[in-house]
Amino acid sequence: MVLWIARSRWQALSSWSKERLTYRLDPQHCQTLTLSLRLHGTFASTHPGSQDVFHAQLEDHATSTVLSSLRAPLSIPQTLTEKIVQRHSVGIPKDKFVKSGDYVTLSPYRCMTHDNSWPVATKFLSIGASDINDKEQIVMTLDHDVQNKSETNLKKYRQIEEFAKRQGVVFYPAGRGIGHQIMVEEGYAWPGTLAVASDSHSNMYGGVGCLGTPVVRTDAASIWATSKTWWQIPPICKVTFTGSLPAGVTGKDVIVALCGLFSNDEVLNHAIEFAGSEESMRSLKVDDRLAIANMTTEWGALTGLFPMDETLQRWLKYKATETAFNVAVADSETRAQFTHQRLDDLFANQLSADRGAKYAKYLHLNLSTLSPYISGPNSVKVATPLHDLAAQNLKVDKAYLVSCTNSRASDLAAAAKVFKDAAGGNGGKIPSIADGVNFYIAAASALEQAAAEASGDWQAMLEAGAKPLPAGCGPCIGLGTGLLEPGEVGISASNRNFKGRMGSIDAKAYLASPEVVAASALHGKIAGPGWYNQPSGWSGVVRGEGDGIKEEDRMITTDEALEKVIGQLDSLVEDGQNQIHGSESSPQRDGQLTEVLPGFPERVEGEIIFCDADNINTDGIYPGKYTYQDDVSTEKMAEVCMMNYDSAFASIAREGDILVAGFNFGCGSSREQAATAILAKKIPLVVAGSFGNIFSRNSINNALMGVEVPRLVQRLRQTFSGTVPNASQQKVAEPSQNQESLDSPPPAPPTVPQQGKLLTRRTGWKLVWDVRRSKVDIQEGENGLRWSQKVGELPPNVQEIIAAGGLEKWVKKQIEGLR
Repeated sequence: MVLWIARSRWQALSSWSKERLTYRLDPQHCQTLTLSLRLHGTFASTHPGSQDVFHAQLEDHATSTVLSSLRAPLSIPQTLTEKIVQRHSVGIPKDKFVKSGDYVTLSPYRCMTHDNSWPVATKFLSIGASDINDKEQIVMTLDHDVQNKSETNLKKYRQIEEFAKRQGVVFYPAGRGIGHQIMVEEGYAWPGTLAVASDSHSNMYGGVGCLGTPVVRTDAASIWATSKTWWQIPPICKVTFTGSLPAGVTGKDVIVALCGLFSNDEVLNHAIEFAGSEESMRSLKVDDRLAIANMTTEWGALTGLFPMDETLQRWLKYKATETAFNVAVADSETRAQFTHQRLDDLFANQLSADRGAKYAKYLHLNLSTLSPYISGPNSVKVATPLHDLAAQNLKVDKAYLVSCTNSRASDLAAAAKVFKDAAGGNGGKIPSIADGVNFYIAAASALEQAAAEASGDWQAMLEAGAKPLPAGCGPCIGLGTGLLEPGEVGISASNRNFKGRMGSIDAKAYLASPEVVAASALHGKIAGPGWYNQPSGWSGVVRGEGDGIKEEDRMITTDEALEKVIGQLDSLVEDGQNQIHGSESSPQRDGQLTEVLPGFPERVEGEIIFCDADNINTDGIYPGKYTYQDDVSTEKMAEVCMMNYDSAFASIAREGDILVAGFNFGCGSSREQAATAILAKKIPLVVAGSFGNIFSRNSINNALMGVEVPRLVQRLRQTFSGTVPNASQQKVAEPSQNQESLDSPPPAPPTVPQQGKLLTRRTGWKLVWDVRRSKVDIQEGENGLRWSQKVGELPPNVQEIIAAGGLEKWVKKQIEGLR
């Protein structure tokens, strides 16, 4: 049988037509099915005279239905991430379907800032703004340094509160809770929407089906002033859960295991979508999902999104019912957010990933094979089964049940149960924590603490000797009471255990679930509550690439069979096109040329200067000792650019050079000077195997252009180094004095080739970036190889920001246009 069919049209077929085709698309025989595809639109045939269809095809009703459906507008399968971004993108053509890799102008549903609201306000005012453009879009909270009663901190808190009231935006004072928890419990992180925050753990919103991602303060100021900022849709990884979560295993164990079992940057700078069977997803309650989504930040991802499924729907309906009858929230924003009518409307139009949506990666984890896991010491990339660590009798000095990751009422209840269960063997009396151990507890919010108090869980832990702290971040970010001292060992239910994160760099920090933290406090050593029983025949955690379903167990539908065959044909067609036209597709076949705005360069060219290292962090690019000096001249910035990476860089690099570096360039803290110092050196373009996400944002925000060309890095190394270094991000310290975001991920140590080659090298190679054609041309020396490589498009909305001189100047122009 021969069908002329397009992927997007199969979804448009009537069920009757699909049934007519079923016998022809028997999944058991799909390997032998032959389809003949004629390419249309962007995949135009190079043989205009070829026959459109066979006469027999037109006489077959089912086939004819497919053919006629091709006349309808194209519908591109999208992931859930892409669908949500589509909803919040501004200024895209009506018929454009956004996809991974696209730059878009975003108008988020909500934008949250916390203790850094005043630095954002200062930047907001400095760019000429006076009034927040969309007051309903903005949420301000005070949560990080709530234990600090110094006049300096109290003054900052007063400034933020007064500014919020003057602007008429939602404000939550110190003690009300951690901003991320407030965003969820008050309904600002709403399913199917996109919300941002000036904090790296905004990924947490994905636990309730809200696409959450972090922004830096320049982005936040832009959103305050214009309601918009820019974003590049990351590559998207689908993580499929199989099996069911066993008793005694929690969402915290899931994400700790994922960080440790997939520890080679598999999801670095990716968006993650979690999926699985109804049974698998039902075993992950919403609080488990929030913990998992929260720590996708530590896994290296930019988002961690769960589906809008029945589990979420039940949780939301419970919230709506609870809110309706709860007098305590009578004046709360919650009452307006959580209504049954709003939920009915939400799920009547709920979003989900399309069948056939494309993902950059596929990973899987069998929940049934998981046991309790512990992270550390001092690295989220080291994950060990509780059973193994408990056998080592590791003494604990401090235990922490704090943070937005695991301090909700359910977490507090799990910890309290450890002590309540132990009371059964102690004459009914709650036992005390072990001698020499300090156990600190802080609820994620005042509402969560109130719920724990109402159930008696809070009191049970106080009776055991726990020390209460106000609802806030506190020890999780190394602020306030109870920090780790040199030589101490701590175990925490929080999200990050980098060296020095929770106190001394000479301390050891582990991460675990609330019940393991409580049991460790009770016994004075790393221990569990004994709730988990290993299944008989267990042979290890089942995980890997793909969706985790064995081929012999795969129940494939007709839709999936056709999708699989068409996917295979797409690859064959692409291979055929490459053979006919060469590996680099011409713009005429790939679609329209990129529009280049007036005044923006169509080409950027120069000699390549190669910094042969991975993980060159922002301190390597711009030394920290200059970061908070406001009087550093442009000439001085140029002089110290890349100094901590290579002191000889300043004398080697010349004006107009193209800087090429390895992978994960610009990781670490969010200092904007890492981008402006390169511009001060009069280097117009940076090329890397990959960029750290915050550096990518700061580059565009400060008008520095960047392009990712992994192949170029590999060619340079083959030619000049003869080796490829292995990146490592383990056992690294929290960057100091990082005031942009109080909990930015730490940098990785630079990794240079083993053979001790030059850190910085003039190559004699030439690079030309053709912006209009979205490609780079490389000339490997005067008589060397010449080749081209397609690169990501730099669309007009990003050109506009760069041409304006950066985001701040772009915002000023927008404000002037509104006046």
